[in-house]
Amino acid sequence: MATFEHYDQGTPSWVELSTPDQAASRDFYAGLFGWDYDDNDMGEMGHYYVATFQGSELGGVGGQPQGLEGHPAYWGVYLAVDDVDAATAKVEAAGGTVEAGPFDVGEAGRMSAIVDPTGARVGLWQAGETKGTQRANEPSTPTWNECVTSDVAAAVAFYGAVLGMGSEAMEMGELGSYTVLTDVNGRQVGGCMDLAMLPDGVPPHWNVYFNVEDVDASVAKAGELGGTTVVPAMDVPGVGRMSMIADPQGAMFYVMAAEGAA
Repeated sequence: MATFEHYDQGTPSWVELSTPDQAASRDFYAGLFGWDYDDNDMGEMGHYYVATFQGSELGGVGGQPQGLEGHPAYWGVYLAVDDVDAATAKVEAAGGTVEAGPFDVGEAGRMSAIVDPTGARVGLWQAGETKGTQRANEPSTPTWNECVTSDVAAAVAFYGAVLGMGSEAMEMGELGSYTVLTDVNGRQVGGCMDLAMLPDGVPPHWNVYFNVEDVDASVAKAGELGGTTVVPAMDVPGVGRMSMIADPQGAMFYVMAAEGAA
């Protein structure tokens, strides 16, 4: 079991679904991944559901943010920071936009919501009582995150300036070169991909990948539950098999099995 109690700065530490129909979204992911949920009553802000798998916290399922009523559901990513105020103060000078914060989320932690210069939204999270995803890199849990952008160089420069993240090139044969992102300690923690590799109309964003035992079986199950296939299952040399799916409310995500898995 891969469990986590701390995230170094620059590491994706939490994933969160914003959806117009929390009940339908919970049912979909429960059916696909076997998730359970802890209900957090936020008063006037509604309910925030923490997705769990075998007792470990994986991510959140929230309602739609104010001003985005009617927007399709979407997955978001939070990057760990040591000092959210200091990191957020660097955003605008690096070409990004601060949409909200920094502000406290009870005793859980402190956060801000930002947009990088290429248009990809991401959260910054300074851990309090909530460190982040407790379990990852195994079936039904998060396994990878990547910034999808029309300008990889600009995105890499931004996250370097704001969070001290680095990057490395990974050659992927016929698929060309892939940019791997590293945290402040040089550890590989995510990726950065050219938006042109996805279907037309997909905006810049941070992708969320979930590990599964069998990608084709998961794609079929998602279809039974009302999801649709955005990118058909494919094999990526040296990485594994993956497919992009949209849930019934429109949120896109990947399912992935490591090379050699079913």
